[in-house]
Amino acid sequence: MNKKVLLLILIATVLIAIAIFVFWKYGMPQKSNIVLFYGDGCPHCANVDEFIKENKVDEKVFFDKKEVYNNKDNAAELLEKAGKCGLSQGEVGVPFLWTGSECLVGDADIINFFQQKINEK
Repeated sequence: MNKKVLLLILIATVLIAIAIFVFWKYGMPQKSNIVLFYGDGCPHCANVDEFIKENKVDEKVFFDKKEVYNNKDNAAELLEKAGKCGLSQGEVGVPFLWTGSECLVGDADIINFFQQKINEK
């Protein structure tokens, strides 16, 4: 058999083995319906972040985090989610949590949401 063909088969086998190991070790990548929107330097966002770290929320609840001050796409997504809840642009701030069906604005409501999720586990 041609050396190039053998080399291609070897490379493909190694790549498949690596992919199997990664999926076995870390599981399939998941997409969350829950999205936490935050802003760099926002003190209320820092309160939520501190709660998440202290309670290891990200190990117990699967959610995405998206920064909005420096990312226009994330900011646009935040407004789109807020619109689904009937919130105007003036009613939207960070921290903002999209639960997949409802909007929560402010650190207290978001911390309460995550506390409830942890208690469900």
